[in-house]
Amino acid sequence: MSKVHNFSAGPGILPQEVLKQASEACINFDNLNLSLLEISHRSKNYEKVMDEARSIVKELFEVGDEYEVLYLGGGASLQFAMVPYNLLRENGTAAYVNTGVWASKAIKEAKLIGNTKVIASSEDKNFNYIPKGYEIPGDADYLHITSNNTIYGTQMKSFPKCNIPLVCDMSSDIFSRKVNAKDFTLIYAGAQKNMGPAGSTMVMVKKDALGKTGRKMLSMLDYQVHIKGGSMYNTPPVFPIYVTLLTLQWLKKNGGISWIEKINQQKADLLYSEIDRNPLFIGTTAVEDRSNMNACFLLKDASLEPEFDKLWKEANISGIRGHRDVGGYRASLYNALPLESVQVLVDVMKQFESKKG
Repeated sequence: MSKVHNFSAGPGILPQEVLKQASEACINFDNLNLSLLEISHRSKNYEKVMDEARSIVKELFEVGDEYEVLYLGGGASLQFAMVPYNLLRENGTAAYVNTGVWASKAIKEAKLIGNTKVIASSEDKNFNYIPKGYEIPGDADYLHITSNNTIYGTQMKSFPKCNIPLVCDMSSDIFSRKVNAKDFTLIYAGAQKNMGPAGSTMVMVKKDALGKTGRKMLSMLDYQVHIKGGSMYNTPPVFPIYVTLLTLQWLKKNGGISWIEKINQQKADLLYSEIDRNPLFIGTTAVEDRSNMNACFLLKDASLEPEFDKLWKEANISGIRGHRDVGGYRASLYNALPLESVQVLVDVMKQFESKKG
């Protein structure tokens, strides 16, 4: 079977060894002669999975017991509502930075729950840069940011320094680089871009930030209820959490975040160097804000797209068409994507230049 170079923006590529382990667990999990898909989530065998899946997040982020880790359903989109529901006081204010589609959706949900202010935005240039130098209101209940913008290919290279709780949607670059997780009150991420398959969302939250809104809480939307239930207040997404655990074990085994950060930088440097060198292509974002996870670029002559498309498809490249809001191409360089795949894409770009340059 020919190797496919998978640049999909999400659900994204997973390590081959993880896929193999996961497929085996579908037949015989933990030597039970039962499938993972047919055992109780209350069994001791699965409770071990959940416990380690939660603890390994804290280990990789190097935080202590002041934080709790949850795995929930509903995607990051549900967190757009759960964050303000759990952190925004009834008479308080939430501050948001708008850097793209997902940040915009988070803002929309927060406005339905309470007073929400957009303190900075890059919408004026179709979200092709990260806002900087904005003033953070010291009396806000929290500041919400999005670390990486999958659609537009921008990434925060540093995070705001503030004296209010900092909340971050890290869905598309979580565990791809070293961050000081202790600077954040809450981090959440849909698993399907960089840490597991679709179907599970990770939330890491400081316990002392909760229970202060003054509102009566619906149980399913209350972080404290899920913490008390050990992330199993209701039946969790069993299989996605297990595959996420395998993926994080793979990361830890190979050297952790420091190890993968170096490889991710090599991948990004290789591709962006070719985008800048090759006269047929141009990047779509401000150079200083380019994402190491989602490299967005265009052909300067859009009429050449059908020919270029034919070439990269023949090279067994998959998933590089850009989002409809940007067009062109988007190569997602998630943790499990090998450097070899980026080299194949770069070689195709060079080959196309030799034909058309």
